[in-house]
Amino acid sequence: MRDITDVPTSEFAPRSKHLKIEQQIVLVTGGARGLGESIVRALHREGARVAVNYLGSQSSAERLQSELGSRVCTVQADVTDPAAVGQMVSQIEAQFGSPVTSVINNALVSFTFNGDDRPRLDTITLQHFEQQARGAVGGALNTIQATLPGMRSARFGRIVNVGTNLFQNPVVPYHDYTAAKAGLLSLTRTAAHELGPDGITVNMVSGGLLRTTDASAATPDFVFDLIARNTPLQSVTTPEEFADAVLFFLSPWSRAVTGQNLVVDGGLVKD
Repeated sequence: MRDITDVPTSEFAPRSKHLKIEQQIVLVTGGARGLGESIVRALHREGARVAVNYLGSQSSAERLQSELGSRVCTVQADVTDPAAVGQMVSQIEAQFGSPVTSVINNALVSFTFNGDDRPRLDTITLQHFEQQARGAVGGALNTIQATLPGMRSARFGRIVNVGTNLFQNPVVPYHDYTAAKAGLLSLTRTAAHELGPDGITVNMVSGGLLRTTDASAATPDFVFDLIARNTPLQSVTTPEEFADAVLFFLSPWSRAVTGQNLVVDGGLVKD
């Protein structure tokens, strides 16, 4: 039996490229406000060209593009609509003259983190679960399918899905949202397995309650304070801190990492 060091590299899958962040074209879904805006700003800071997807936040998206300049474009699309996502990706590629290399699946479909005003088990319906699954799993599937040809041709791709720590620590039982994000983690791992030979990595970054986004604005201060007291860092994670963790999975430093779920919540949850 030959030692593995004697086997020509041609007998293995061809090596993929390792693009620096400043060489990438990154699509951020739901990128006009909240966590998405923080991710866009972090990517722009590191030199990437960024496509800001939005559904109804046109003014916020245009303001962000005006502030950040020519390395940012805005694209309206409902991520749950495969045809709209396909058109969006074509528009981005026409704008920047190259295929999308990286996708951050961040869009959140009609959800507010308010533990006092949430569907309980005796009132929640399957429609609640279907709506969240369409947004989290369906939206990610649509962006992956639309960008896959360009990533495969380049033998490079980075897909980062935004998850939650609630399925490890359901401190507030948001049944529909948590189930959808658990499904997204499953898609993350199965997609990582299938796309690895193409030089495409698929990972998840999961936060807890962030201080503060539009979605968490309804959360009472005492809840933030309670979380802070229970984390080793004695603080609630900010959108900016979360965004910096996303950058790791786009950088060459993570080139051997795929199918993983990185929990970014100040140490509250040990995965």
